[in-house]
Amino acid sequence: MGFSAKQVKALRRNLDHRYIRTRETNGRELLYIEGWYAITEANRIFGFDGWNRETLESRCVLARENRGSFLVVYIARVRITVHADGASIIREGHGTGEGRGTSSGEAHDFALKAAETDGTKRALATFGRPFGLALYKNAKITPSPKTSASESKPTDLGQEVRFARDDTTPIPRPSRYYGRRQDLVTRDRAHLRKLAVQASADTSIVPPAPDLLPPRIDKSVLTIAGPKRLRNKAHLKFVAAQPCLICGRQPSDPHHLRFAQSRALGLKVSDEFTVPLCRGHHRQLHQAGNEVAWWEKFKINALEIAKGLWEQTHPKSAAADAAMRAPPHDETNPIIPVGPQ
Repeated sequence: MGFSAKQVKALRRNLDHRYIRTRETNGRELLYIEGWYAITEANRIFGFDGWNRETLESRCVLARENRGSFLVVYIARVRITVHADGASIIREGHGTGEGRGTSSGEAHDFALKAAETDGTKRALATFGRPFGLALYKNAKITPSPKTSASESKPTDLGQEVRFARDDTTPIPRPSRYYGRRQDLVTRDRAHLRKLAVQASADTSIVPPAPDLLPPRIDKSVLTIAGPKRLRNKAHLKFVAAQPCLICGRQPSDPHHLRFAQSRALGLKVSDEFTVPLCRGHHRQLHQAGNEVAWWEKFKINALEIAKGLWEQTHPKSAAADAAMRAPPHDETNPIIPVGPQ
């Protein structure tokens, strides 16, 4: 055996439960360790220059785009080589990774890194317990004696949850690594859902009556008004039934004109600013960057077309808007005709 006595002792040591994470997949709770922790343990046990990682193969098995959102899935085969006392120990592992993003490059980057990290963890797990080998046996992890279940549960449903499970130590603050941050957000949401189910099962908690709930604020009537974003599925279906404005193909996608209203985090513009585009030109527009210049290249007034489509599905609201734009009639000072009657 090429490992030293100190390395063998470290490889036989149990995994610290504080670095075990959980996530829900298809209704099952899975235990795992994060990629940064596995690499840190490899550096500590084997040495910074005592091992290396090599990606033997990476392949994209799925690439899908839906209305500007990209989904990519990669598989990767990773080889770990450890140099110990003149010998080279080689282990390999396969991994998969999924990436989502608003651009194709961003989604491919996330998916490839996730697949390589997954393959690295599986290859390192063959070296023993510090790399999460025992987690594949679905072993129960005992909670830390310093933290009790009553201390880890928040008392207020609106309180920010920072615990991975009901009976373990708090989760450390998220790092700048995207995958770790996303795992924390997913885990917190799952814990909040559990709390909501517990609250719904408790008969002592009476939900407020609908008429006692605070009404939603219409930001369009405030002093500093915000844009009013209307949502109408029937109108989107009507727009999708129209031919593409560029090539006339059907079916079409209802494209929201992003320059029609000010931007908001996670919100599209109002549905009244939608025009029909085929899938090819819709994708081309999202990749163009400058939407106004893209429409000017085809000499198309997209705002006027969107307005006309909205008037076809909402004739009453269009008539009301026209009445509001008409000059007011003053009954107190009528216009008296001049001349013989």
